[in-house]
Amino acid sequence: MTADVTLENSIPVIDGIQLTETASIKVSTLLEQEGRDDLALRVAVQPGGCSGLRYQLFFDDRSLDGDVVKEFGTVRVVTDRMSSPYLGGATIDFVDTIEKQGFTIDNPNAGGSCACGDSFS
Repeated sequence: MTADVTLENSIPVIDGIQLTETASIKVSTLLEQEGRDDLALRVAVQPGGCSGLRYQLFFDDRSLDGDVVKEFGTVRVVTDRMSSPYLGGATIDFVDTIEKQGFTIDNPNAGGSCACGDSFS
């Protein structure tokens, strides 16, 4: 279940990024390993990569003006206001197979992507 939250300097959202249960569990586990409950998973879009834009996922304790924040259980996902339009409806998952391990982003806004999966247009 997701809950939309309003933090200082943030914008509440009804839709936006989705986090699968598997990804939420992985993020929770990583946060527990860090020993920090004040961090959020920040998802950003930056210029670069093979296709023109690339994703960045990292833990962050900052609250930036205009941040969009969503909660998935104990996990907070934060997106800056410039990245949010690129990530509306995107789903973050975590895969752990013999071929690949890591977070994946299924983004309906991406017109194309490169083979590495970290870059899109």
